[in-house]
Amino acid sequence: MHERLRLELLRRLDRGTLSVSLLARQTGFGQSHMSNFLRKRRKLSLDALDTILTSQRLTAADLLPALARDSANPPSEEFGMVPLVSHSAALFDAVIRPSAIQSMLHFPVQVLESIHPRASNFRKVWQRFVAIRIPAQDAMAMEPLVLAEAIALIDRHYISLTPYRPNRPNVYAVRQHAHLAVRYVDFTSNRLVLRPHSAAFPVELLEVDPGETPADLLVGRVALILNEA
Repeated sequence: MHERLRLELLRRLDRGTLSVSLLARQTGFGQSHMSNFLRKRRKLSLDALDTILTSQRLTAADLLPALARDSANPPSEEFGMVPLVSHSAALFDAVIRPSAIQSMLHFPVQVLESIHPRASNFRKVWQRFVAIRIPAQDAMAMEPLVLAEAIALIDRHYISLTPYRPNRPNVYAVRQHAHLAVRYVDFTSNRLVLRPHSAAFPVELLEVDPGETPADLLVGRVALILNEA
């Protein structure tokens, strides 16, 4: 629980929605106290954990891995469950909190197990598979490969630009500033090149900031696209 809370706080710090000084003011603890916790130099008491959870509007359940909500109708062992989440959760949430799950989707276990990862050690601690819905405006650049309201299964453990299959470009979910875009991706001259499927849309260049790598901007490989009939 300590580690999951620490990772969630670090995620909020990285996103800029929280600072150590703000956390100290919200909880009444000293900044050095909070900094030592975030740096793994000390643990917190149960009362302190409760105080931080309350200040961040979190519950203990939010720090647990995503679980099936409908226990009355458990899925067949032939299917694995993948959370459908917002673009923001797919971008930034290492562990998907129950409150972030819009619904649970069933995918054949054989399909999920056949997907090969390529991830850094840091990314391997992230919950691997998530699904997102692609709204019409975001889908237009990738039509007809991606249609309006399509569901994309994202493998967040594949953040390599190496082609998954020879002579076939990968489709990625990419962090474009605070937005998630679905594109083909290349890397050249310290820029990610975001290529649409539709010739009616322009190629976009995304700068890789100092201290970042191309992999830092990749949410993951789009492993499967489900277009509505």
